Amino acid sequence: MSTVLASAQSSSMSDNSWGSHVKSTIGLGVPFVGAQLAQMAINTTDVVMVGWLGTTELAAVVLASQMFFVVFIFGSGFSNAVIPLVAQAVGRGDQKQARRSVRMGMWVVIAYGIVTAPILFFSKEILLTLGQAPDVAELAQSYLRILQWGMFPALLVMVLRSFASALQRAGIVLYVTLGMFAFNAVVDYGLIFGNLGMPKLGLNGAAIASLSANLLGFALLVAYIQSREEMRAYEIFVRFWRPDWSAFREIFAVGLPIGFTILAEAGLFTAASLLMGMLGKLELAAHGIALQLASIAFMVPLGLAQVATVRVGLAYGRGDHLGVKRAAVAVLVVGLGFSIVGSTLFAVAPASLGRLFLDTSLPDAQRVLELAVPLIMLAGAFQLFDGLQAVAAGLLRGLKDTQVPMVLALIAYWPIGFVFAWVFAFPLEWRGPGVWIGFVTGLTAAAVMLCVRFWLLVRERG
Repeated sequence: MSTVLASAQSSSMSDNSWGSHVKSTIGLGVPFVGAQLAQMAINTTDVVMVGWLGTTELAAVVLASQMFFVVFIFGSGFSNAVIPLVAQAVGRGDQKQARRSVRMGMWVVIAYGIVTAPILFFSKEILLTLGQAPDVAELAQSYLRILQWGMFPALLVMVLRSFASALQRAGIVLYVTLGMFAFNAVVDYGLIFGNLGMPKLGLNGAAIASLSANLLGFALLVAYIQSREEMRAYEIFVRFWRPDWSAFREIFAVGLPIGFTILAEAGLFTAASLLMGMLGKLELAAHGIALQLASIAFMVPLGLAQVATVRVGLAYGRGDHLGVKRAAVAVLVVGLGFSIVGSTLFAVAPASLGRLFLDTSLPDAQRVLELAVPLIMLAGAFQLFDGLQAVAAGLLRGLKDTQVPMVLALIAYWPIGFVFAWVFAFPLEWRGPGVWIGFVTGLTAAAVMLCVRFWLLVRERG
């Protein structure tokens, strides 16, 4: 990095006024949140369009998408590790270390893609072992044998997004994700149904579309990085083949606990659906509505968690302990503000929100809505504490603290959250609301423990 650029960057990051921190938080947060929503829209588009083919195809793509998501979400822990490592290096002006972290981040996710490829390639046997219908398992495997190649560009996109995020280039993250969404939707429409002069490939067409969209996203990010002098100066693609094993091990050490933490939370949501399914299909349908609403709302704190990692990482890297504290408070305040707005909306208009997912003229729809209303209201409290723990985890990642937060999160999610959910739902017979109250309890515990952990670390290192 040139001296002039470093000086300008240092000056821009040295303003510790509250207004500056809040402005920077919102400035980074809006595109990050938008990118998360666009990513969700990509997955939704695949499921919706394949659903038009028939029930069997829909079941297959849901199963296949879940298998791909589980493998991908764990691998994303390694790409997320790039953000704090690069942010801290940039904060202290260490261009070489930033380059090493990005380059070895790409090495780690490529290695991960190779190691996990057999899981997706032989998915039929796995699905049959789990009791799935043979025709559904066959279709799911056909889909995954194409999409498995998308694991590499998908995770590489995440690494380059982390690099851009650490340099506070949030806009390109949003634009690339929107481009991927638009491209995926068009190719889905063409290849699934044989429109726009494309061959009709059905379910496999959706897999090709997703693979192509990830390749496009990777190409766009590479082109952007190479077109910007200040980013090209990091030379992350120069002598890419040269290993740096210490940086490789650091990415692995920081990223592995992140992967386990993300997977543990995703597993908790799967467990919630299983518990609701034990109560009945109407309860499961109601749960699905509330969970979808909560998932959409969660994109805000998920984006802000990335902001937290970047802002704290930059401040910590340059030894600015006041900046660490004020960056943390600013992100927490902004996150809580959004969560309170969302929680209020869920509390005052649960029936209206629930009707968005139902055709009330169909049998049982009214009963499902009645069951969904209290769950949507609880989802308001859920997102408040879920958002707080997500941002707190992001703050800790900014300090490269991932192992202890993983343990704290696992305790909060399972021994507290899952156990309380089961006790409230079944022995106490609170049914569906009991499941959600249990999870709110677990997320509250996670939020408290992670915030306390961050505060103690800041005091210790300050």
